[in-house]
Amino acid sequence: MIEDKNPQRTSLSDLGEFGLIKHLTKNFEINQSSTLKGIGDDAAVLDFKDKKAVISTDLLIEGVHFDLAYMPLKHLGYKSVVVNVSDIYAMNAKPTQITVSVAVSNRFPLEALEELFDGITLAAKEYNVDVIGGDTTSSQKGLIISITAIGEADEAELTYRNGAKSNDLLVVTGDLGAAYMGLQVLEREKQVFQVNPNNQPDLDAYTYIIERQLKPEARKDIRTLLHALEIKPTSMIDISDGLSSEIIHLCKQSGIGCNLYEEKLPLDPQLISVCEEFNIDSTTVAINGGEDYELLFTISMNDFDKIKGNPNFTVIGHMVEESDGIHLITRANTKIPLKARGWNALDN
Repeated sequence: MIEDKNPQRTSLSDLGEFGLIKHLTKNFEINQSSTLKGIGDDAAVLDFKDKKAVISTDLLIEGVHFDLAYMPLKHLGYKSVVVNVSDIYAMNAKPTQITVSVAVSNRFPLEALEELFDGITLAAKEYNVDVIGGDTTSSQKGLIISITAIGEADEAELTYRNGAKSNDLLVVTGDLGAAYMGLQVLEREKQVFQVNPNNQPDLDAYTYIIERQLKPEARKDIRTLLHALEIKPTSMIDISDGLSSEIIHLCKQSGIGCNLYEEKLPLDPQLISVCEEFNIDSTTVAINGGEDYELLFTISMNDFDKIKGNPNFTVIGHMVEESDGIHLITRANTKIPLKARGWNALDN
């Protein structure tokens, strides 16, 4: 059940659907010139002029994608926006608008939805996207959130998954695996709490990895940085389902193979120590973890000097001919076929 910081509980039925929408959306501002009409009519109206529109949508379901035992509703609202705008950045595009649809059961009072929408509002400001519409309805099964993100880009900027070439370098932003280990810590503390509700967890040693799970950030800086460096990636994808899955997507779409080097994987020191505590191999976590929301992309070998030494980027491998396959090269220089063992939304 939801624990409200605010003891007040206003039933959603007191407001009705239109009253609820008006109440929850009153803080949304319009900042994008491409938004001609946002919330308040039968449909939104957008004008991208000579830009291409980029659209992505995601569904988050309670018990499948999040657990409210440890996911604060404000964080959930924020994260639900992040996972969508990350897909727009993965196209080398700029997110401009989102729509937000929510289905809730009657166990959620108005105050709980206000928390959720506070997080959505915060993320909309952080990523400078207009909330232009959506829907609210009832649910028999807890909380469901559906967000559609819309973005814009010049046709020449757009980066797809299918443009990688043999000899291209494989590059990743940030570090890998922390979100997955953050989830492991939270799941462990949930089990402890269920046994002893008086036991207050001490999570100071896990701050970074828990934040990577509960409040991830999309890499809005990378598009600007690549532009400044005069680099156009040949292919790109965001890391939501795990590095191995995303590499395989790029390879299959581009019709090539890949050598990924274990020694090059960027790991945060906190991740390494927590993996040791849990007796889990850090390479396995980095490759299969998922929910990092970093960007994985390929660049021409000729662009290497432009990114060399840049703290935002790590070259973790290179692309090879399709006939050479997709492999992890271990520290011991052993070649292991890379398998997609990351998150599968259809696994139960």
